[in-house]
Amino acid sequence: METYDRKWGERTRHMRDLKYLNYFEKLLQEANNELIAQAKADGKICVAYTCENVPEPLLNLGDCVSIRLSAPNTGSLDIATYYMTNLLCEPSRALLERAIEGGFNFSDCVITPDGCTMINRAVENMELLETMGKGNPKFFHEYMEIAFKNTENDVNLAVLQCENHILKPLRENYGVDTSDAAIRAAVEKHNRLCRVIRQIGEFRKEAKPRITGYEFHVLCLATYVCPKYLILDKLEETLEELRTREPDDKPWRARVLLVGSEVDDSGFVKLIEEQGAFVCCDRFCFGSYPGRTEIVLNDEDDALTQVCRHYIQNCQCPRMMNLEKVYDRKRYVADLAKEYNADGVIYEQVKFCDPWAYERTLGSAMLHADFGFPVLSVDRPYNIASSSGQMRTRVQAFVESIEIKNIQRGGRA
Repeated sequence: METYDRKWGERTRHMRDLKYLNYFEKLLQEANNELIAQAKADGKICVAYTCENVPEPLLNLGDCVSIRLSAPNTGSLDIATYYMTNLLCEPSRALLERAIEGGFNFSDCVITPDGCTMINRAVENMELLETMGKGNPKFFHEYMEIAFKNTENDVNLAVLQCENHILKPLRENYGVDTSDAAIRAAVEKHNRLCRVIRQIGEFRKEAKPRITGYEFHVLCLATYVCPKYLILDKLEETLEELRTREPDDKPWRARVLLVGSEVDDSGFVKLIEEQGAFVCCDRFCFGSYPGRTEIVLNDEDDALTQVCRHYIQNCQCPRMMNLEKVYDRKRYVADLAKEYNADGVIYEQVKFCDPWAYERTLGSAMLHADFGFPVLSVDRPYNIASSSGQMRTRVQAFVESIEIKNIQRGGRA
């Protein structure tokens, strides 16, 4: 059995550094990064949002750019906890804390769905405390109702909500073109980005991957928190760079699929890979599955309805509660694990995230009992740097258990 005690820099020293990796890493250090400032200088409308259930193309119509709110390098949550109590999830409190600090002052509006009540409550507090929009009479908050099931009635609900809480306020406040043609153009730009990210992610299927899970997550995360038009060329250049990149000859100890609630802290993926577990696929908020799935439009139906139908049908959020969706989410994870040749699955949940607490419990049991995958089930802090020791130990133990299983069945060690 291989003894793996090399740290991150040593793992990647045999692969040529990606040209723009350091550039993207720096962008992820601040919620109000330099590209957002550039977009504002370019006259763009920064549409802030908080959840994967909001149709992204609709937030990128015309001169609009979508920015998903995050709070990198979160420290104390004392002020947000005062307003929201310590029983609410850390991401919701981190977002409120960052808003109070002025970290989201770039926003020209905030659109949030009731995907979970905790994030909703965070945004409500942002509005009550007037943390954003000072000096901008056009600024608005909008709250959307999100479907629970995958039916045409739910598609109709999504269409109504998107019209009333995204298209109408953007049109009335900022004069944004919300026509069918404009939506189709936004979808085309969205699909171009999705294609690049998915093509980069395909390299993770290789026996000797030429991109690490950490590197991929940095690139993918940037597509959510940065103006897309300012990074697309660099992503396309990175894709071409990867085609000729020589992989590291040293094998990983295990390949794992990471599943769960939002991971906007690339340090968590880095911690996992430091233990020798290659994160071969991502099924979490801020990930590429399902968030970077292309939207296929036909010429017969209106674009808005088709976009809403895509989000309803492809949604993998625990918010969807009909039994078909509940079981389909586990099959979806199992199919990804097989497609990416995962040896095991890590189900993660940010502390006090209620939807994923239930999903993690059920999913970790079903992936092991029904699909035969080794599973590690963990809850974690929002900022992994605040408490990494215990997580490091648990991942190490999980990797060792996978190695033992592989030896017992005559596989690789």
